[in-house]
Amino acid sequence: MSLLPPVVDPLAQDPSDPLVGDVPLAFDVTEPVPAAADLGGVHLVGVGGVGMSGIARVLLARGLRVSGSDAKDVPVLAALRAVGGLVAPGFDPARLEGAGTVVASSAIRADNVELVAARERGLRVLHRSQGLQALMADRRAVAVAGTNGKTTTTSMLVVALQHAGLDPSFAVGGELTGAGTNAHDGTGDLFVAEADESDASFLVYAPELSVVTNVQPDHLDHYGDALAVERAFGAFARRVRPGGVLVVCADDPGAARLADAVARAGEREPGAWPRVVTYGLAEGADVRLEELAPVGGSISFRLVDAGRREGVVHLAVPGVHNALDAAAAYTAATRLGVDPRTAVAGLERFTGTRRRFEDRGRADGVRVFDDYAHNPAKVAAAVTTGRQVAGEGRLVAVFQPHLYSRTLDFAAEFGAALGAADEVVVMDVYAAREDPVPGVTGGLVARAVPLPAERVVYVPSWGDVAHEAARRARPGDLVLTIGAGDVTMVAREVLGELERRSQGGESQGGESQGGGSQGGGSQGGESQGGGSQGGGGGAG
Repeated sequence: MSLLPPVVDPLAQDPSDPLVGDVPLAFDVTEPVPAAADLGGVHLVGVGGVGMSGIARVLLARGLRVSGSDAKDVPVLAALRAVGGLVAPGFDPARLEGAGTVVASSAIRADNVELVAARERGLRVLHRSQGLQALMADRRAVAVAGTNGKTTTTSMLVVALQHAGLDPSFAVGGELTGAGTNAHDGTGDLFVAEADESDASFLVYAPELSVVTNVQPDHLDHYGDALAVERAFGAFARRVRPGGVLVVCADDPGAARLADAVARAGEREPGAWPRVVTYGLAEGADVRLEELAPVGGSISFRLVDAGRREGVVHLAVPGVHNALDAAAAYTAATRLGVDPRTAVAGLERFTGTRRRFEDRGRADGVRVFDDYAHNPAKVAAAVTTGRQVAGEGRLVAVFQPHLYSRTLDFAAEFGAALGAADEVVVMDVYAAREDPVPGVTGGLVARAVPLPAERVVYVPSWGDVAHEAARRARPGDLVLTIGAGDVTMVAREVLGELERRSQGGESQGGESQGGGSQGGGSQGGESQGGGSQGGGGGAG
């Protein structure tokens, strides 16, 4: 792992300043990236991941030859084949034929046979973020980052810009339910991208406008400590082009420290730093949310922009966290030139993103939702929203920890977040790109949940989880499956169990056809990344 040379403010003496110090890197982010038109044929290793499949979609739309591989034949491969992608399950060096560039998901290990062959043949090998940067090279880039909320914020911004008639290109870490896709090559000059901070690869981008929703400890397997995470976001802020804008949440302590540091640096070095615009519930935010009114599966609020009351937003998705994401999208859209009223109207057209508190159905009087939350703050937000939407019913949370390193670092915090549910079922750890760690299981999280023992259970067998969740759910309750791995398939299994129960049938506990907790395939993993050899998932 290399280190980014420190971005040093010569007048700063505080070692906790996010603009001072080294940033650990997985690769050289300063290496020039060719424009997409100069890549030649492109082969994507781990193409089934949501980030990688988005890159493939845009490359294909621009007329490039695209091939790819993934650990399993996940549904997105068929969709890519339908639009001309030469993609297939399994890894085989023969598939590199015709490729001038190989793009690899961050979930792919260095000893993957295709990566090894690509380097031996002298092919250009790019990280996923570099592949995305190649697509953004000739556009006005907008990058949305943050520990939590970046997928939803990116999606909301895309919908607002589309409503304004701008037709931006976009690449999002989730499928927009309204558009039915995670990426698009638009006719406009804007390219909106979700910027993944997990390995500091977002430092490849050079956007005109960046959004930082929050800065919180996560991905400590890469960064080591929380301060290094803040420094990475400080370096990300410095990547905004001269004259650009940095949109930052004023409510999050880490993001607020970043905003203050960048604003001070801008005063000392005019023109060298972006203009900072803040949003949030905080009294001093440039764009404030007021009059929040959560109602069932939605929330409304008023936006006040630089003292101007710009109207009430009636958001079709629930939760204060979604209201904050909408405020971020509004702030970005208006700073890109969209009329405030048009931006508000666009946000009201947003119907959600797949796996972000997604309604999966109802059976036997029980509603089932699914959420991608995989760090403590996200889990807390998902559970809070579930509690709101459940109303007078109970909330049954089914949580699958993601990554051994994250489970070890945050077991207590996960337990605390889950404690707001009425019943908790904890699955075993979804390994994704990691090898098992002795003693690290979902049991660590289950033991940390502050509920009576009879209301918390650790279920290590994937096939028994749906039966246990359905057994605990009563008519009027809400079951919420939570996690970045294959827990999303449990939601379907729970609905099946509930349907059989409503018909007086026998439970199918232990016979489920779902995946295992050890990864394998691109439907799991953070950002549903493509699988490496012998393991799936990752930040792809």
